[in-house]
Amino acid sequence: MRRILVVGGGYAGFYTAWKLEKKLRPDEAEITIIDPRPYMTYQPFLPEVAAGSIEARHATVSLRSHLRRTTVLAATVTSIEHATKTVTVTPNEGADFTLGYDIIVVTAGAVTRTFPIPGLTEEAIGMKHVEEAVAIRDRLLTGFDRASALPPGPERSRLLTVTVVGGGFSGVEGFAELLSLATALLKSYPELRFSELSFHLVEANSRILPEVTDRPGAWVVRSLEERGAQIHLNSQLLSAEGGHVVLSSGEEFDSHLIVWTAGNAANPTVATHTDLPVDARGSVIVRADLQVGTDDAPVPDAWAAGDDAAVPDLAAPVAGARTVPNAQHAVRQGKRLAKNIAATIRGERTKDYVHHSLGVVATLGIGRGIFQYRGIVITGFIAWVMHRGYHVLAVPTWERKVRVLLVWLTAVLFGRDIVSLASVQHPRDAFVGGGVPRRAPGAALGVAPVERETADAR
Repeated sequence: MRRILVVGGGYAGFYTAWKLEKKLRPDEAEITIIDPRPYMTYQPFLPEVAAGSIEARHATVSLRSHLRRTTVLAATVTSIEHATKTVTVTPNEGADFTLGYDIIVVTAGAVTRTFPIPGLTEEAIGMKHVEEAVAIRDRLLTGFDRASALPPGPERSRLLTVTVVGGGFSGVEGFAELLSLATALLKSYPELRFSELSFHLVEANSRILPEVTDRPGAWVVRSLEERGAQIHLNSQLLSAEGGHVVLSSGEEFDSHLIVWTAGNAANPTVATHTDLPVDARGSVIVRADLQVGTDDAPVPDAWAAGDDAAVPDLAAPVAGARTVPNAQHAVRQGKRLAKNIAATIRGERTKDYVHHSLGVVATLGIGRGIFQYRGIVITGFIAWVMHRGYHVLAVPTWERKVRVLLVWLTAVLFGRDIVSLASVQHPRDAFVGGGVPRRAPGAALGVAPVERETADAR
């Protein structure tokens, strides 16, 4: 019986294990999946989690609930030594240990890319995990609650200022959803005015949404600006110390919420702690059938897919192109990888991964979206419906599809839930403080508080 080890429980890892359970008999292989989180996060839903349109848990898929024949380890693989077919495992609790395998599947995914910008790691929140999306939502709602109790002035302005750094799909969708939420919140906060909202999207390049062509990208910029947003193109974040944002364009302002979505970096385990071949970017080199190595030098019993793999894009018109790191590819690569592993175990031939893009679709807030497939561009309400329709079909398991649809339906009938649960990050405060609400440092003196309630989410 072959021991199959899947490193990472994201899209590619989850789908690989899920499909292997269906393809292989119990006596053909033992499957183990290792990930520090006991669930797969459906990342396209994170902007809507941040905006309160989707319940946080519904954007995740429990590994243990759906991988019935797979051993799930809540841990991190910190090194891979394929020469001896062993990995070093760091569990969430306890000492490190080594684990052997016969076949390894590397689907560890990418990590958020950061830079040595003053104040960035202290003040910003990423948007790659569901915990971060929840923290973003709570920070925005908490800002509204605090601002409504203050007179107009610098502190009230700071609490109503949101900055998102990164103009890719994750950044733009998150920014647009937060703007939609903030605008809707004004109905419940008569003390606040629309003119007091200050939303900033910062992008280092001359345009946003590189996945779409120039004209649709320019339309998105105009649409956001018409809704009151400020788009800073050709601008970089120079400092975020104390929540004071300094841009390379010379603009400066205080921001209560700073969200960092400026790209991905190679997973350090894959980039520097393995003897598997990696490219200059730290991604595992794979053939078109997803086996590690090249056609001339394949690596037996090693496979990789998803954001940490340099997968040849056979559908691209340019020779040597690699598939872009997105969910559309990761899901399909996981399915193909499972079929190819099953084929090799049974002595059958593998097939190359080929996928022609279905186009790109993005939400820009409730009732607004954009879709592009080659030269076809659809904007507005229809594109938003297409976004929701595509992703409710794409999220794995019928149980999650039904839950998401029910939340969307209740939101139509009753609106978003606007309760902030930021206090759950300090659950003992009421107990040890005798019921006295926790105040941020400096709040009693009227000094701008330096908050740390989202530190755990980072």
